Amino acid sequence: MDSKKYKIGVVGNRDAILPFRMIGFNTFPVNNNQDAINTLRKLAKSDYGIIYLTEDIATHIPETIAYYDSQVTPAVILIPTYKGASGLGIKRVQDNVEKAVGQNIL
Repeated sequence: MDSKKYKIGVVGNRDAILPFRMIGFNTFPVNNNQDAINTLRKLAKSDYGIIYLTEDIATHIPETIAYYDSQVTPAVILIPTYKGASGLGIKRVQDNVEKAVGQNIL
């Protein structure tokens, strides 16, 4: 059985994702919403299994996030920026848990 190895990428504004580069993740700074959408598409086609995306960018591209939520890979995981969490990431986790078990257990 051939097991596929997936990569991990981090997408967001340069300052927020810089620490991820220091620990070895592939980082992709974006400057606007269209850059983020194009980068997500490129990574999804390039064997990225997990893509961390900053919440500040995610709030502006909800349709794109919803599309990847319906796909098996990549898993798009929202992370807060240095400005703090907007609550969008934890809301997504709560929604997914509720969908999986039928109620919000968090």
